[in-house]
Amino acid sequence: MNTNWVKVFIAAFFEVFWVIGLKHADDFWTWTGTIISIIISFYLMIMAGRKLPVGTVYAVFVGLGTAGTVFSDILFFDEPFKIEKVMLILVLLAGVVGLKLVTKDNEQEGAES
Repeated sequence: MNTNWVKVFIAAFFEVFWVIGLKHADDFWTWTGTIISIIISFYLMIMAGRKLPVGTVYAVFVGLGTAGTVFSDILFFDEPFKIEKVMLILVLLAGVVGLKLVTKDNEQEGAES
């Protein structure tokens, strides 16, 4: 896995924080954390999209962010656990992994621009 895919995974990680922040932020510090998470998340996604296919980057970003948000809601915010929801998230993640596996990286060694 190259550094651009790592950027996508980190961006998705921060996506979970800003999505949760949009719902639960209620003071200056939580809104500040939410805004910082948005900036980091989109910056990393945009940087990865410069070297990788944008459609695949976006699909992986959104899929992982969605799964992370659903699991965070279940674990931390008392969202009811439903096996149907978990199964559908697993189908979503299988699609994301499939996209990652069939996408060729266009990055060449030493081709930084």
